[in-house]
Amino acid sequence: MAENPMLKFVTVGRDMPEKRGADERKEDFREIYAEYATAKAKEQASRCSQCGVPYCQSHCPLHNNIPDWLMLTAEGRLQEAYEISQATNTFPEICGRICPQDRLCEGNCVIEQSGHGTVTIGSVEKYITDTAWEKGWVQPIQPHAERPESVGIIGAGPGGLAAADMLRRAGVQVTVYDRYDRAGGLLTYGIPGFKLEKDVVMKRVDQLEQGGVEFVLNCNVGEDIQFSEIRAKHDSVLIATGVYKSRDLQAPGSGAEGIVRAIDYLTASNRKSFGDDVPEFDSGDLNAEGKRVVVIGGGDTAMDCVRTAIRQGATSVKCLYRRDRANMPGSQREVANAEEEGVEFVWLTAPKGFAGDTVTGVMAQKMRLGAPDATGRQVPELIEGSDYVEDADLVIKALGFEPEDLPTLWGEEALSVTRWGTIKADFRTHETELEGVYAVGDIVRGASLVVWAIRDGREAAEAILERLATSAIAAE
Repeated sequence: MAENPMLKFVTVGRDMPEKRGADERKEDFREIYAEYATAKAKEQASRCSQCGVPYCQSHCPLHNNIPDWLMLTAEGRLQEAYEISQATNTFPEICGRICPQDRLCEGNCVIEQSGHGTVTIGSVEKYITDTAWEKGWVQPIQPHAERPESVGIIGAGPGGLAAADMLRRAGVQVTVYDRYDRAGGLLTYGIPGFKLEKDVVMKRVDQLEQGGVEFVLNCNVGEDIQFSEIRAKHDSVLIATGVYKSRDLQAPGSGAEGIVRAIDYLTASNRKSFGDDVPEFDSGDLNAEGKRVVVIGGGDTAMDCVRTAIRQGATSVKCLYRRDRANMPGSQREVANAEEEGVEFVWLTAPKGFAGDTVTGVMAQKMRLGAPDATGRQVPELIEGSDYVEDADLVIKALGFEPEDLPTLWGEEALSVTRWGTIKADFRTHETELEGVYAVGDIVRGASLVVWAIRDGREAAEAILERLATSAIAAE
């Protein structure tokens, strides 16, 4: 009788891919984790308990069939593992790198709850898909038949690209409009290379282009083309713009030179990694080299900023956050990586103002956590008389993002929004109150995870295909 390749969690310990040492990795923008060797990937996949109710799957927004592709990996059937992974996830190699697995699949692994250490799901997912690219298993999209209908997608981020992929596979003509000169949205210009190397994103964009998706780049809707023109040109429209308006900080001195937005700072760094000409970086305005850097915020964007500043050669990097470590929204794994690389976290501290016409420091005040609010999170309270100054030459505001006022920008007042400015859309079909217009991702949810945008894009594509089919039948 053949040995069961699974259930090895009792005898085999959890083992992540090797992580490059902090001194080495902070010198460049390459990814910090090495790839699994084949034997190690099989070994770690074999730790899965194949439990009857897979919480890893139910806590994945895409409901990826994780136990099956872990078993196939353990059995050495990698091409089948990739096909199962790709069936529910448009970009498994991206999710394997940037999903907060500690909060989703891995954080809900049954063997983790039993004290044996979670299966390294994200690392195995990355290994499967990287192998698929290497072996040539990832092919351009080839629809069985072309369809006459067309869909216009506004935004080339993960939600828009996931929808474009599914629609092209069904033979629909797809045009993606994006304000930037490269597709990918935050995957390209927001997330640093040490978490997601850019060739990983560009390969998927190339695959979509080879499959017939048309990209109209450097295109600002409302300026270069009107929303009404896009609607007139296509049978359906999908809005997947993301949220790019940075939350601001209203405090004395907040307009000083040397106080910058996280999105501007990260975009400049990523453009530099592409070899672009970036005057704001070269002038030093968006470059941390030789500076005392203070980042304000506690989410994943703040983690991206502090770790980027370290790599740019900052003399010191501090992260100010008004709550404590346990209550910060960013990934704990990212906090640990940042600390290893030399970032200092200043917990329970909030900015009160800024010193200097060109910033010389952050006027900070200490906080304590009080009673929980309606969401259950403890509310930070000011400790009187605790003010002090945190020296800084560059302050980066990473306070989150809000939606732009799309109805006004696009001259489309009938596009309904919520009181938060996000677009109103049906939670299942993603259709807005404008017929044939859909919306997905952060522009509906508010700033959220890439994996949720992918799920929304796939669901909206299904709803659009259903609508197009209904319209085709009615026209016969």
